[in-house]
Amino acid sequence: MPHVSRRTLLKLAASVPMAMPAVPTSRAAAAGKGKTITAVMHSDLRITDPGFTTAYITRDHGYMVYDTLLGIDASFKVRPQMAEWTVSDDKLTYTFTLRDGLKWHDGAPVTAEDCVASLKRWATVDGMAQKLMDFTASLEAGGPKDIVLKLKEPYGLVLETISKPSSYVAFMMPKRLAETPAGKQIPEQIGSGPFKFLAGEFQPGVKAAYERNADYVPRKEKPEWTSGGKVAKVDRVEWITMPDAQTAINALQSGDIDFLEQPSIDLLPVLEANAELNVAVLNKFGFQINGRMNFLHPPFDNVKIRRAALLALNQKDVLDATVGNSKYYEICGAYFACDTPLASDAGAGTLIKGDGMAEAKKALAASGYDGTPVVIMVPGDVQTLKGPPIVAAQRLREAGFNVDAQATDWQTVVGRRASQKPPKEGGWNMFFTFTGATEVMNPIVNNQIAANGKRAWFGWPEDAKIEQMRDAYARATSAEEQKQLALEIQKQAYEQVVYIPLGQFRLPSAWRKSLSGVLEGPAPPVFWNVDKSE
Repeated sequence: MPHVSRRTLLKLAASVPMAMPAVPTSRAAAAGKGKTITAVMHSDLRITDPGFTTAYITRDHGYMVYDTLLGIDASFKVRPQMAEWTVSDDKLTYTFTLRDGLKWHDGAPVTAEDCVASLKRWATVDGMAQKLMDFTASLEAGGPKDIVLKLKEPYGLVLETISKPSSYVAFMMPKRLAETPAGKQIPEQIGSGPFKFLAGEFQPGVKAAYERNADYVPRKEKPEWTSGGKVAKVDRVEWITMPDAQTAINALQSGDIDFLEQPSIDLLPVLEANAELNVAVLNKFGFQINGRMNFLHPPFDNVKIRRAALLALNQKDVLDATVGNSKYYEICGAYFACDTPLASDAGAGTLIKGDGMAEAKKALAASGYDGTPVVIMVPGDVQTLKGPPIVAAQRLREAGFNVDAQATDWQTVVGRRASQKPPKEGGWNMFFTFTGATEVMNPIVNNQIAANGKRAWFGWPEDAKIEQMRDAYARATSAEEQKQLALEIQKQAYEQVVYIPLGQFRLPSAWRKSLSGVLEGPAPPVFWNVDKSE
């Protein structure tokens, strides 16, 4: 297949329908509502339960509404947030004590029982939390303010698990909501965080609005990443949906919006030339692009066919289509992110060399593939998510696959990927997303490397060897042992094609200089600490 240029991609993507027309906004629209930040995020918000999906827009919503027991700072050090903690001498009992002044948005006090229920719900869906629960003897309230976690044996990642900064985040919510089964969305958005969700103004696909939580008592420490004082300095934050990149750029330049999370890389020179704007990368670690197959249904229930698909893909085509500017991307065969202690290209082979098509055709011909359609979900409303499925569809077709590329929007993908039904009944065979590099840096935090079947992330891979090695990694006491185990896990993951890492990239954000206090971090943007001058 010829190299897929960014221009070609944009022409192809033009045929994918957008989720909604652009929604005009203006400073006048916010008149009478106090100091308001208007932002265009990377996607519209449709799913509001941060325990239901790993979608970043839902995580971002979670950080507005909810709070966490622990946070992390820029040195990856775990810090108290809602709670302080103590550890018993035998390292088997962790006691988290809630700080004073914590209230839910409905006025009720935050209790240890609420937090225990929240942790238990989170632990049913998050891979790192599942591993913690494997080592847990009990998790219960030890009084109104004490959460007591008792282990079966010492486990060194307790605090790192509860403080993990991205999907799934251990957000705290009232017990009555946390008792909602993980596969069902919670019925209302009541947290204890710095902003309140304005349910009456919510228009999925159009607008989400938040107001400052006047009862929130922030910590005294300076804000850093997900730790410290989460001070809401504005009265309102509004997220406006603008799926068209040029419309969003124009709105930022005219002052109709204040913040643009993911401007088109192609249009960055326009923003960088505007003296009224700041353009910067808030997540310095960037993202890993992931291709995920469904292990439950043909054809990708067959490892030989998964390997043929792996051979057909290459990172450069995907990165060029997604980002275009090599200043912002890196070819990287490491499952656990490049430039980390566990980075390795072992097993990546043709994926990073880009020369696997001939081998892919041979492998597919020998696999027993019978022409079963490969249903690939192609979201057309998120700039950075259009490219990978379009490129993959073209390359898989060239290898000999029968591809059914189905145009949709990202929030439809987010909901549909949770379905375990066959593709003919509304399921799927393949989708693409990207994950923060800090969320894949080791075999425990990497939610997608887990291969524990129906307990695993969407795609539901099952491989006992990987799970045994992940257990060994969790128990490992030396960096050398961890590195060797991570290497073996990566080799096995490539062998089984648990998922396909398709390179790393960084995305700049842009905002008007009337905003101050915009924070860097592993899960940006957050809107606490951000002020606005009129």
